[in-house]
Amino acid sequence: MADPTKHTITGRRAAVLGITLIAAVLMFVVGQLLAVRYRDAIPGDIRSVLDAQVEAWNRGDLEGFMAGYWNSDELTFCSGGDVTKGWQPTLDRYRKRYQTGGAEMGHLAFDDVSVEVLTADTALVRGRWALTRSKDTPHGLYTLQLKRFADGWKVVYDHTSAAEAKPN
Repeated sequence: MADPTKHTITGRRAAVLGITLIAAVLMFVVGQLLAVRYRDAIPGDIRSVLDAQVEAWNRGDLEGFMAGYWNSDELTFCSGGDVTKGWQPTLDRYRKRYQTGGAEMGHLAFDDVSVEVLTADTALVRGRWALTRSKDTPHGLYTLQLKRFADGWKVVYDHTSAAEAKPN
């Protein structure tokens, strides 16, 4: 016949198991609370990136504007039927369109901004953009995918469309 003491849990062993179970449950609950709190901060963090881009644009600082983009050859920018790959080619495209040959950058505004958190490290942003310039007011829609990196949130994909420009 089997020894019953080999299959029973001693008082000390039961206490250790109980404390371990309680600690595991507490760690799970605290982790979930922190994740919710952290996740709730993401839209504000992303909005700060977009606000910094608008401020840089409005002072004529394209490099500052581009600080909100992922500095990688994998950055993708789609607009006007064209796809531009890479941070430097995207900066060059902006320079050509907005700082070359007397081009006017204008005053940039983002409106109707919607941030959809997909994971703790990725988000989708949709909104409207508008430029106010002396001769026209181009405007349109944008969709951005942002990813969290060690140095903060960065745009990794930008699809921007322009509506028909309205003359002033």
